[in-house]
Amino acid sequence: MDESLLIKRVRDQDQKALYLLYDKYSAALFGVILRICRNRSMAEDILQETFVKIWKNISSYDSSKGRFYTWAYRIAKNTSLNALRKNDILIQTDDLSVYKNTGSDESQPNYAQLNGALKKLEPHHQKAISLVYFRGYTHQEAHEEMGVPLGTFKSYIRQALQSLRKSYGQEFILTVLIIEWISNG
Repeated sequence: MDESLLIKRVRDQDQKALYLLYDKYSAALFGVILRICRNRSMAEDILQETFVKIWKNISSYDSSKGRFYTWAYRIAKNTSLNALRKNDILIQTDDLSVYKNTGSDESQPNYAQLNGALKKLEPHHQKAISLVYFRGYTHQEAHEEMGVPLGTFKSYIRQALQSLRKSYGQEFILTVLIIEWISNG
């Protein structure tokens, strides 16, 4: 069945059409989610949450801005990353009660410093970082958006990350590289 027809039917609240989209894309999206969270049970829950979000937000999908899979991929990726970022760590005590872990002494990242470091980058480096890390583009999509060869685009990313490492520190760059490795896995 034509994908655009399926999407139209999902917009009209046709659950069968959603099931057909699920059949078509769930395996690919599950692979993305599993690479990010590395926990099969969690990945299954996130996949379900991803399709609930697709169902609820299908009206925001615009085929003129990209393929459905790319839109669904971004939902899956963001849902996965948000699940990993949840900072309500719960502790189960001997009496089987559950409490929030309030004993965390993790320091918050300095986003003002990061923003300043980003503004110091060359415009093409800023755009490359923005496309990949803030707008969720793959390297393939981003190099096409910028109209440069893939190798050149990857050089932009590498040069920008090197510059950010100098400005922001090693901890930041390790975090970014881990995210990049998981995303491009």
